[in-house]
Amino acid sequence: MKQLISFIKKEFYHIFRDPRTMLILFGIPVAQLLIFGTVIKSEITDIHIAIYDQAKDKTSQEITHKLLSSGYFILDKNLENMDDIDAIFKKGKVREVIVFKTDFGKNLVKEGTAEMQLIADASDPNTAKLAIGYTSAIVNDYIKKLYPEMKMPMQITPEVRMYFNEEMQSAYMFVPGVMAMILMLISAMMTSISITREKELGTMEILLVSPLKPAQIIVGKVIPYLLLSIANAFVIVLMGRFVFGVPITGSFILLMLETILFIMMALCLGILISTVAKNQMVAMFISMIGLLLPTMLLSGFIFPVKNMPIPLQVLSHAMPAKYFITIIRGIMLKGVGLFYIWKETAVLIGMTLFFIVLSVKKFKIRLE
Repeated sequence: MKQLISFIKKEFYHIFRDPRTMLILFGIPVAQLLIFGTVIKSEITDIHIAIYDQAKDKTSQEITHKLLSSGYFILDKNLENMDDIDAIFKKGKVREVIVFKTDFGKNLVKEGTAEMQLIADASDPNTAKLAIGYTSAIVNDYIKKLYPEMKMPMQITPEVRMYFNEEMQSAYMFVPGVMAMILMLISAMMTSISITREKELGTMEILLVSPLKPAQIIVGKVIPYLLLSIANAFVIVLMGRFVFGVPITGSFILLMLETILFIMMALCLGILISTVAKNQMVAMFISMIGLLLPTMLLSGFIFPVKNMPIPLQVLSHAMPAKYFITIIRGIMLKGVGLFYIWKETAVLIGMTLFFIVLSVKKFKIRLE
């Protein structure tokens, strides 16, 4: 019995003296709890909206003021005609357009009913539902407070339209997000493990004394995963189109070029991880914990970035998947061209170059 107690004490000692084990036992659960607790919220704020007010009367202006003072909405632009709606949605910032019909206030007083149109960007169905729900609730609250004593209160009937996703299919949101997550994990994790395995088995030194240059060794390791990841992306896009019915309204060539750019960025990130990791387990740990959770939580894949606290919003800008998901949704659902997604494309190119430069420096240091 004494021997068993001594053995248990020894195990505790080994656990407590190893910082990595303590990090896994206590650090990661605390970090996950904090991240999940702050990211997962059922409410949203600061939804960017546009308003097309054909009536421009007292009632429409009061409703507009009530919407903007609620804390849920930010007015991005006052539209001049219906043709501006498609263009402003393609830019990706505005999530809802509110249209007040002509003689809105007069019809409400004379006929007891008035019509308004609520048009939401349903490429993100969750945000679209919340935006429509908030708007309808605020408008109904306005009518109740305006005529509190009426048994049959006046009604404002909203005509709801979901842009880019009329049937509110959740697959329209999940297919681009899953595509980004799979490509990030496969490209980065498999590349980092492959190169780290060579170092762990001692075969990297053999490769380095071979006629191949270090750059050729890295390229030789990366090319197979590049081609396999492209094939993976092709399969995901086709499955999304023919199995889940997700449309490809934009250029398929542009879609694949952007996908190849994202894969190359992930491969370069995998090379960088391999220069830091000492063995395959460390490389897998960094790839899974450092890439999987941030890609799921901080990229806007499931939860809107605007929902998050300011520090996490800032951190989300360092997530490559955030930009790729915006690109994929823009091309597949909105049919946009490079003119609308050039900023996200430029960020991915910049990240790719940054990871390449950093990987080369780290690799040279390890060789020395």
